[in-house]
Amino acid sequence: MTTEHPHSKLLRFALADGGTVLVEVDERPGVSPAGRSSARVLQEARATFEQAVAGVRDAAAAALAQFASMTRAPDEVELKFGLKLDAEAGAVIARTGVQGQFEVKLRWRRDGLPVEEEVVEEP
Repeated sequence: MTTEHPHSKLLRFALADGGTVLVEVDERPGVSPAGRSSARVLQEARATFEQAVAGVRDAAAAALAQFASMTRAPDEVELKFGLKLDAEAGAVIARTGVQGQFEVKLRWRRDGLPVEEEVVEEP
């Protein structure tokens, strides 16, 4: 069951191989077309879905490369972040907590010992 948000709009992103995907997004507070009711508005995104997500994918790959290049590279890296879709900006990394956009978990394994874990939050 979904609940319609009175201040939401639908973004239509084209897919590179054809077709489209609709994404429901909340409008920015204080921004709404004059005379508009609380009904949803359909807006075409300026980029394909793949183009919108590509920048965030590249940022995640760059972050992972930094951890892999450590003197003692972790056995596992978990990078967690939220993703917001916007008609004009495409995909952006959303704030996931009070302060940070990323949560990073690094794990090292030792012969038969439990996994060591370090959690780092980036603002």
